[in-house]
Amino acid sequence: MSRPQLGLRLCYIFLFILSVLQLACSPRPNIQGKGEEFMQGVWNEDSVAYSHKLSNYTQHHFKFTCDSVYIDMVTHSKVNLYEDSCYNNGIWQEHAKGVYVVRGDTLFVGATFTHANYKQKISGCYRIGRYEKNFLINKKSADTLFLESLSDQREIKLTLKEKITCVPKEL
Repeated sequence: MSRPQLGLRLCYIFLFILSVLQLACSPRPNIQGKGEEFMQGVWNEDSVAYSHKLSNYTQHHFKFTCDSVYIDMVTHSKVNLYEDSCYNNGIWQEHAKGVYVVRGDTLFVGATFTHANYKQKISGCYRIGRYEKNFLINKKSADTLFLESLSDQREIKLTLKEKITCVPKEL
């Protein structure tokens, strides 16, 4: 093969690779994802099993709307883990906002700790920064969801309080 033919062939290969990369790296539409149909809604953990025997536990409230998740957590603790001004007699609330995805039987949540109005929290009592949690979906029905935290193996029984229909919004 002569040099001009080799150069032309390399040029075609380069253009082919470039076009494939452009397709693979094309920007996603600037619109919210749809999430999982069965999760859309407001879910409450009405009680925590064996809570009277635990030194601390957290009750969860999840709101799944499209691919977004809003989490409210109420922690009850018999042990003071924070400075006295934050301990609040052993009961406090935390909030997080982010996105979720379900892969197989696992729920992946990537969120940020926020204030009660879901604006980012960068200082103050309790946790700040990222809320990264993975849950095994043990059981699901139209109105009940059993999640098991993969970090501490605690089971969360959620009951559907309000169904939500996903209407994707522009980002």
